[in-house]
Amino acid sequence: MNHASSRSTQTTPQRKNASMCQHQPACPSAESADREAARPVANHPEQGWSLLCNGVLLFEDTGELLPDGQIIAPHRPLAAA
Repeated sequence: MNHASSRSTQTTPQRKNASMCQHQPACPSAESADREAARPVANHPEQGWSLLCNGVLLFEDTGELLPDGQIIAPHRPLAAA
């Protein structure tokens, strides 16, 4: 008997506390223009990402995932020709 159809999936935010910044002065928020200046709390260069204390996931290609789920496209400078 297949009970898969009776299962429900409950979705909850995975990061409840978007700001993990406990130091002074506090880092820029995830909504501010200088959000990339926040301190890393987890760094995984082998996987190409870092978690900043303001809840932003920063990828090595300069893309970002904000705590609210918004995606910021990579914004690397173009090489001079």
